[in-house]
Amino acid sequence: MNELIMITDDDMHIGNMLEEVLKGEGYRTRRAYSGTETLMLLKEEKPDLILLDLMLPGLSGEEVLPKIQNIPVIVVSAKADINDKVNLLLGGAADYVTKPFNIQELLARIQVVLRSKVRNVQADELKFEDIRIDMTAHMTYVGGKELRLTKTEFAILKLLMQNPSQVIAKSVMLDRISIDTPDCMESSLKVHVSNLRKKLKEAGGRDYIEAVWGIGFKMHTEN
Repeated sequence: MNELIMITDDDMHIGNMLEEVLKGEGYRTRRAYSGTETLMLLKEEKPDLILLDLMLPGLSGEEVLPKIQNIPVIVVSAKADINDKVNLLLGGAADYVTKPFNIQELLARIQVVLRSKVRNVQADELKFEDIRIDMTAHMTYVGGKELRLTKTEFAILKLLMQNPSQVIAKSVMLDRISIDTPDCMESSLKVHVSNLRKKLKEAGGRDYIEAVWGIGFKMHTEN
């Protein structure tokens, strides 16, 4: 175990405790005490995971989260309101832990998120029921038959299949797929998703993508 975890918290006592525990578990650590410092440090070194408090001096955790790309974030905050949790999870956080927390539970959640990250990085393909994406060849198959997708449709499907149980907000989707397809705009996103859903339904005979009204989209599991 040699993963690097960044601890962003201006509470010295909590930060020191987390650093001691994580080092005892074999993790490397990096400390940041504000949102601004977090973004500065990310330019120098990319951690495997970030533990992010919300109530920070300077930029708040809510402001920092959208600026963190391709690094899983576990929010660790005293804010316990369910709407805060939902909004942050929809906004890209991998998990949310409320202070005061049980350290063993936090360690377990860290392990789960890091295992998921490793699977996504190492996977040569993504699978969801009878849909398969060949990440190397950029090919999509439904029921073993090739399905031709546009670059934007492929990026949308890849994002949804990488997070099959998570509702992806439209704003988050636009931000995430911009890496693969920078030309997709908010005005055209709905059309791309609609075309993708139609192609998948024609190939597999059912709906694979579910629209969550007012929020975004997720993969639909057939009951």
